[in-house]
Amino acid sequence: MKIGILSRGPTIYSTRRLIEAAEKRGHIVTVVDPLKCFMNITGNRPDVHYISDKIERLLEFDAVIPRIGASITVFGTAVLRQFEVAGVYVLNGSVSITRSRDKLRAHQLLARKGVDIPVTSYAHSGSATRSIIKSVGGAPLIVKVTESTQGKGVLLAETTKAAESLINAFLDLQANFLVQEFIKESAGSDIRCFVIGDRVVAAMKRQGPEGEFRSNLHAGGSAHPVKITPKERIMATDAAKVLGLKVAGVDLIRSARGPLVLEVNSSPGLKGIEGATSKNVADAIIAFIEKDITKKSKTRIFMKG
Repeated sequence: MKIGILSRGPTIYSTRRLIEAAEKRGHIVTVVDPLKCFMNITGNRPDVHYISDKIERLLEFDAVIPRIGASITVFGTAVLRQFEVAGVYVLNGSVSITRSRDKLRAHQLLARKGVDIPVTSYAHSGSATRSIIKSVGGAPLIVKVTESTQGKGVLLAETTKAAESLINAFLDLQANFLVQEFIKESAGSDIRCFVIGDRVVAAMKRQGPEGEFRSNLHAGGSAHPVKITPKERIMATDAAKVLGLKVAGVDLIRSARGPLVLEVNSSPGLKGIEGATSKNVADAIIAFIEKDITKKSKTRIFMKG
């Protein structure tokens, strides 16, 4: 099978691991920087071209694995969408990726489907500041940019006055943000569940350094394997399903009222989860693609018959 990986470079840990796993299973892998692509949008033959070292070539794959960074979401998903239009199998679809990247939209979809999340509020007017603060239970509270990643753009307001100042500052900057209740009992920790298909293949508990409310490894946190409960397992797979993701990193937090979904990542890194659990997640992803693409091919044949 010819597999294309949409990634900024082959030396990135997650990309490299996927290359190793795919080649070990006998596949041909090509890493494609989405920013070096251009699309020929026609009714007869939608395709994607790649220009590298002044050499142009047509990209033809059986499957595409998107590893699209948040900074290039718009163009990256446009390239992915072109492969979708051409009928190429994609691991995570363009619509699902954009849903997960927009935290407001993701939370709305999760809430509508009954997936438990922290109490969350959103507004566009400064006149609603006090109402927002009250709606999430008051300070301390979390303010997060709707398209933040790796813990960036996530801030803690410890007092009502600090919360008002922070919210009004974001409003003045015309930034899109959410206000969320602070789960004190989590003590700066969360659980990353790595979902592939309809199951959690690995889970790790991330703990922020002392005095840090964020648990992200990029913010200096540590990680170790953790046993999750049946409820947490179901919640993680349900959250990925709601957003339409076949592969996802679902972040849960343990609260006094049970597990809550903090975020669903459409391009979860492999370094932290493989390092913490010693599981070959990259191989599990390739194995899933093999089964899923075969299943879809059989379905198409059956429907034609």
